[in-house]
Amino acid sequence: MKKIVVKFGGSSLANAEQFRKAAAIMKENTARRYVVPSAPGKRFPEDSKVTDLLYQCYASAEEGKDFEKELEEIKKRYQEIIEGLQLPLSIDQEFYEIKQQFENHAGRDYAASRGEYLNGILMAEYLGFPFIDAAQVIRFDSNGVFLPEETDRIFHERLKQEQYAVIPGFYGADEQGVVHTFSRGGSDITGSITAKAAQADLYENWTDVSGFLVADPRVIPDPQVISMITYKELRELSYMGAGVLHEDAIFPVRKAGIPINIRNTNAPKDKGTMIVANTCMPSPFTITGIAGRKGFASINIEKDMMNTEIGFGRKVLGVFQDHGISFEHVPSGIDTMTVFVKEEEFSGKELLVIEQLYQKTEADSIEVEKGLGLIAVVGRSMREQRGTAGRIFSALAHAHVNVKMIDQGSSELNIIIGVDNGEFETAVKALYDIFVTIQL
Repeated sequence: MKKIVVKFGGSSLANAEQFRKAAAIMKENTARRYVVPSAPGKRFPEDSKVTDLLYQCYASAEEGKDFEKELEEIKKRYQEIIEGLQLPLSIDQEFYEIKQQFENHAGRDYAASRGEYLNGILMAEYLGFPFIDAAQVIRFDSNGVFLPEETDRIFHERLKQEQYAVIPGFYGADEQGVVHTFSRGGSDITGSITAKAAQADLYENWTDVSGFLVADPRVIPDPQVISMITYKELRELSYMGAGVLHEDAIFPVRKAGIPINIRNTNAPKDKGTMIVANTCMPSPFTITGIAGRKGFASINIEKDMMNTEIGFGRKVLGVFQDHGISFEHVPSGIDTMTVFVKEEEFSGKELLVIEQLYQKTEADSIEVEKGLGLIAVVGRSMREQRGTAGRIFSALAHAHVNVKMIDQGSSELNIIIGVDNGEFETAVKALYDIFVTIQL
């Protein structure tokens, strides 16, 4: 029997109506056997996510303040869903235990995990599926580091006992039962881990968009949907800010060769985006997608005969390492080397970094430029297309965008362009027009 693991995001389970949509999706295909729910998301734009409410509530508990009113507001969110679905279910005992744990300062991870835990109980009751507490099957060490091999062994054995099940996302526990969470958005990771442990044929990730978009809809009105994308392309786009799927959710299913399908809970007939290891299917456009982020700084180091000095690059990057600053890109020439870093990491350490760079490298000059944006143009089809970089330069020049940097990876999968923050949106629009709009 075919096995599909299904993960529903917070917006897909924000209220009773969304629960009904999720249940209808589950019932539409009996191969959908394991469900990973997130905590309830926003019901309307001004609303709060339950996870944020839990963090706030626990902060009050840590500070010794009365947090019962805040906890009661959270309980009302779940009670609203229970009543809307007419479930014969009481969550009084669960909230009594949560109150006790908050009073005993069980930790922020425990507090945040209760959003998914409670939604998992509701989902299991509504679907009539067994409930598996993620703390029993997803293993962390005592420092909060995820243990993939141990988790896969424990989880696989547990799933062999259940033909159908609900497993809440976002958290697990160490051997002592202390709860640990993944980073925000970590329910995507739980879904991927579940798919690997279940040896699933497909991992469906249901959210509030019909798949990955070629560009950010906040910049490009109604951009095209990417029908198929490889794991490598997805990694590049996710890293540069495309946020439909947690970037760490790729690894478990990638190793197991399990495809991911991004779908829209509110438009279930849309096919969404299929994420695969490799494909011979060409992209409908030269590129697969455009993504980017603002807020970078460049440190340009000039020194005559730099290219003949062995270990020069190590000295430069060693300075950034000493100050806990990670680098994004390092384009270089014969006598120049530029390091791109996040401004937020660089600010406050700028003078010390530059001073140490002069000391370690004896550079002729060092110039710093802030307020830069990096844009990634990603696509498996770029390898077969001549003149892609030329088209990028032409489009940006036509849009009067000054290119600060261009860097192409050896895989020819992506090209990174650096521009001023103020020209970021103009650059994205120009790139979308030359590679997508012109081909429609």
